[in-house]
Amino acid sequence: MSAHPPPIDIAIDDHRIESDRGRLFARRWAPRLPASRVPIILLHDSLGSVELWRNFPAALSTHCARPVIAYDRLGFGRSDAFHGKLAPDFIATEADTSFAAVCEHFAIDRFILFGHSVGGGMAVHCAAKRPEACAALITESAQAFVEDRTVQGIEEASALFADPAQRERLAKYHGDKAQWVLDAWIGSWLSPAFASWSLDQTLPQLRSPLLVIHGSEDEYGSPRHPERIVALAGAAAQLALMPDTRHVPHREREAEVIERVSAFLQTVA
Repeated sequence: MSAHPPPIDIAIDDHRIESDRGRLFARRWAPRLPASRVPIILLHDSLGSVELWRNFPAALSTHCARPVIAYDRLGFGRSDAFHGKLAPDFIATEADTSFAAVCEHFAIDRFILFGHSVGGGMAVHCAAKRPEACAALITESAQAFVEDRTVQGIEEASALFADPAQRERLAKYHGDKAQWVLDAWIGSWLSPAFASWSLDQTLPQLRSPLLVIHGSEDEYGSPRHPERIVALAGAAAQLALMPDTRHVPHREREAEVIERVSAFLQTVA
């Protein structure tokens, strides 16, 4: 791995974004540099939020010398509540709902996507929907289909969240929406209506270069997921299978993930 570059001063600002379904919360980390560069947009996982990215966005912005934008999907974090249940096509429709509102708010006409877990599937759909705007795509721990390991991992997590202390921890990030967040995750992925879901039809539509990061010990998806993404992608794709790593590589191996992303972007965007 290369040495980290000298520290770059970054500005951090929070935004409230109006959308058709409610207000969204977003945060931007922007290097104080004279040149404007294509921003990286982060899409969080099923229990995630802007705050749960922790220090990763700032470190990514500093190392890559690019603006980084993260947002809370509707129903998550500091965004407004989502009324009702998620539809079975919620992964695909993110491209036309919250993500579209974020791009409009920041006047973004070209972007790099980084999606973690279910956010990776959403990033695939966003990239396929706007191929001319997507300069590069990075998925991390993304599921490509509903695997037995995925179901088992969610069932085990469901039992874990029966502990009130675990639910209180979730409420720290989602407030009174925490139970909805938990139900949306478990209910969506364990629903019979969702059992046949996959990215198979969308991956061939990709036109931007792709980096696929996955932990070899991911409790929510075997290496079959990144292998399938790379095999079906309609553009050049690189697989980065990280040994001894579980579902959150950007937290477990932050420096290595940032180095891989930085090196990838230097060649494509």
